[in-house]
Amino acid sequence: MHDLGEIVFSAAVTFLVGENGSGKSTLLEGMAAGMGAVAAGQRDLARDPTLMAAREFAAGFRFVRRRHARSRMFLRAEDVFGFTQRVGADMEGLSQDAVELAASVRGDYGRRLAVGAVSGQRSALVRYYGADPDGRSHGETFLAVLRRRLVPNGLYFLDEPEAPLSPTRVLALMALIADRVAAGCQFVIATHSPILLAQPDAVILLAEAGGLRAVAWNDLEHVRVTRAFLADPAAMLHKVLG
Repeated sequence: MHDLGEIVFSAAVTFLVGENGSGKSTLLEGMAAGMGAVAAGQRDLARDPTLMAAREFAAGFRFVRRRHARSRMFLRAEDVFGFTQRVGADMEGLSQDAVELAASVRGDYGRRLAVGAVSGQRSALVRYYGADPDGRSHGETFLAVLRRRLVPNGLYFLDEPEAPLSPTRVLALMALIADRVAAGCQFVIATHSPILLAQPDAVILLAEAGGLRAVAWNDLEHVRVTRAFLADPAAMLHKVLG
């Protein structure tokens, strides 16, 4: 991404697409860092060692948004398990705190107050993410986290959200994105999914040769290859495998 200048994201949904190594994920991560997004993972964006390049990238650009975003979040599909583990650890820690407070605080009123406050925090996490956040499949967990975290008027950076999802669940994700767009949200999404890339009214930016250019869905190699394979799998496999 050495030829980048000013980039304007005017659409509610913008997709970044390109071959592996084209720089689309680094660009997405850099924008998330530059906009001060919160990472929904095991580590915060500012301290995650895997996002060092993103922070360095962000330092070289100026980021401006006309309207304040109520929420700013960055999420990689691979980080969901880390996020649910962090939530599970918080829930376990709050349970232990409640037991310790019940044993150590003197006076019924003070004990009830202290234990009630801690238990209330744990109950809120249970309402948001379930009693066993790790008990769902990766895809179910991913969609559950998104439904909870995508609040109206938010700015969201998603990296390959289709990775843990079946085709049917990708359609469910598209419906969720459309619902949140109607509530004033904006998305920038790096993806390889021809299904997800068909999101209505989205802008698609192709990362290649160190820069970005807008491209139509029908002109994407992802779409052409998938369409050719589905039309004649045997012919495509013969061409690839010999």
